[in-house]
Amino acid sequence: MHSSTLIHRLLRGILLPLLLCLWLLPQARATHIVGGELDLQYVSGDMYRLTLNLYFDAVNGQPGALDPSMVASIFEKGSNRRMVNLTLPQLSNTLVSYTSPACSTPDLVTRRIVYSSNITLTAQQYANAAGYYVAVERCCRNNGISNIVNPGGAAQTFYLEFPPVTRNGQALRNSTPRIFPPLSDYACRGELFYYNFGGQDVDGDSLVYDLVTPLNGHSTATFPNPGFADPAPYQPINWLPGLSTINQIPGAPTLSIGRLTGRLEVRPTQLGLFVFGIRCTEYRKGVRLGEARRDFQLKVINCPTNARPKVLMQLPGSTQAYQVGRDTLRLTPGNNRCVTLRFTDPDPTSALTLSLSPVNFNATLPTLSVLQGTVHAPGLPDTVTSRLCFPNCFNTKGKVYLLDVIVADNGCSLPKRDTVRVAFTSVPDPNSAPRLRSTAVLPIRAKVGDLITFDLVATDPENDPLTLEMTGKGFTPGNLGATLTLGAAGNQLNGRFSWRVDCRAVDKPLYEFEFTAAASPCNDRQATSLVIPVQIEYANKPPLLTTSFAPPIAADSITIVRRPVGGVFEATLTGTDADNDALALTAAGNGFEMSAVGMTFTPRNGAGSASATFRWVGDCEAVRRNGLEVTFTLQETTCRPQPRTRTVRFEVEAPSEQPFLPPNIITPYQVDGKNDYFTLDNAQANLPLDFCDSRFADIQIFSRWGNRVFTTNNRAFRWDGGGLPAGVYFYLIEFTDGKKYKGTVTIAN
Repeated sequence: MHSSTLIHRLLRGILLPLLLCLWLLPQARATHIVGGELDLQYVSGDMYRLTLNLYFDAVNGQPGALDPSMVASIFEKGSNRRMVNLTLPQLSNTLVSYTSPACSTPDLVTRRIVYSSNITLTAQQYANAAGYYVAVERCCRNNGISNIVNPGGAAQTFYLEFPPVTRNGQALRNSTPRIFPPLSDYACRGELFYYNFGGQDVDGDSLVYDLVTPLNGHSTATFPNPGFADPAPYQPINWLPGLSTINQIPGAPTLSIGRLTGRLEVRPTQLGLFVFGIRCTEYRKGVRLGEARRDFQLKVINCPTNARPKVLMQLPGSTQAYQVGRDTLRLTPGNNRCVTLRFTDPDPTSALTLSLSPVNFNATLPTLSVLQGTVHAPGLPDTVTSRLCFPNCFNTKGKVYLLDVIVADNGCSLPKRDTVRVAFTSVPDPNSAPRLRSTAVLPIRAKVGDLITFDLVATDPENDPLTLEMTGKGFTPGNLGATLTLGAAGNQLNGRFSWRVDCRAVDKPLYEFEFTAAASPCNDRQATSLVIPVQIEYANKPPLLTTSFAPPIAADSITIVRRPVGGVFEATLTGTDADNDALALTAAGNGFEMSAVGMTFTPRNGAGSASATFRWVGDCEAVRRNGLEVTFTLQETTCRPQPRTRTVRFEVEAPSEQPFLPPNIITPYQVDGKNDYFTLDNAQANLPLDFCDSRFADIQIFSRWGNRVFTTNNRAFRWDGGGLPAGVYFYLIEFTDGKKYKGTVTIAN
């Protein structure tokens, strides 16, 4: 035995003496359970809601048996490991309604007691592939049950199975099927009883139904409401001799349930109160997920004799009655589409209801002039007459349709019915397609800016309601700005087409507008279409751009123009366009503002031609930037512009450098007036000229021992030796951009 189960049973042994004292109280032993089921619904995230529906005998059950809460126990299948005990507080207590309130009986009243609470099912705790089950144990069932042993001492185990919350590494969200509605009616001995126990599943899983023996479990009359459920297995109730799972209620036939429909049927042969059990198993893609069980009771009583009502159908234009299986009603254009129905019932004061149910089609049903009536009552006839009329447009398209005409009485517990299955074919009245014409004169050729308008007129020979719509072959008219304005005039529908052609239209040479006039008599759409093509005439020659700049060496290459510092860069630009489109000349510096460096550009724009002048006095900014690039653009105003550009690079030329040949000897002490000074500011020395950021900074002259004997920042210096003794001296010349020149100069005697 599992250790937790052993502990629970020991606890019960401790509590049992106290509970035996309570056994003396009649409410503790009260019988009251009609049946019920458990329900587990997914909420969100890891949250689920567990609900217990307990059906309570409101006539024989004692109020003391109404529990304010119940405890549900969840176990792991296979191991029977207890996962949790969950308290379910009572949320509602309502009466179960009869299918037909007029057939209610005072000795059969059932209440639905709902207990419910949220529960968290995490993937860490509830991932066992075997799944889980929930159980609630409670005693006792009704004393008056007729098909089981010791009904007053029989308990019920409410039981539910559900899958793990993960499968194959993915979240498995599942809600159990909801079996509905609870049974509140009784059955009549010798009469067929049927009831729909079919359920719904919010996940769309497949549901399969079968009969099962109700579970008794471990609770007893002396211990009716344990604090929690024991793990499985749960003992079933004991059937009386001759009864079993497949023969739960004596009948001919016995109790059965539709495997896929959940429809419950039995023709009981004995009076009494009979408990039965059903199981609903759910499958997803062929894999079993879990099951829900419901126990319930069916009371069988003697009912007053209720004769079956009768419905007769008379063929059109004839006094003969329609013969099921032999006659086929054939409805053709121009002939009577109505038949006469007569329905009656031999029972006194019988309220009858007439209805229609299609068998093999889902078209609009014919109409009934009378849907209900009462017969064999004082002042009322013994037969009710109704007219069944098929619409003129009903079309079976050559097939034989089957229609059930059903009359039902108001007998208890369930109405009796009579059905006439009518086979019929129907050919609708002929209907012509709509007519559509336009005032458009073809061919339509248009240019950008043109306005196209024409009218459309739609009519229908039978004056059926019309629609008129516009579509485009391979395009949406509204995206081009085309509109169709509708208006009605008498029995015709008018449309005004309007389209101001703009640049959106030049992507295609041809647009085919399709106009459709449609009518839908009898929901059978009939349409007439008219296609009107519009040809778009659009051509564009690129503009021409000429400049006074030298032509580029190659296409798309940059033209380079050089001037010395202070040199003037001037040019004229001219643009022309054969299509006479509006032209505009612009200029933009690549990475700089033209005005910031003193560049001017003066355009004169116009239709078909444009001109501009450019001027700039070169300065050192071009040197610092290693040249300045300007892009000149000729732009045309049209649908598909083809701009023309020209990029020019302006460079300021540095002075040409000659070999630096400074004098290397001076003779200041010879009185001959020659070579008296060391100077570089002459043509013979070729000291690089000052240029932008490369300017003469200074000169320093040093003795052979490194002593500086002369320095100046005057480019036009003249050094006469300063009275220094004859010998070799060293000079260092530096420019502002870091260039340096070194050499020697000798003072000779």
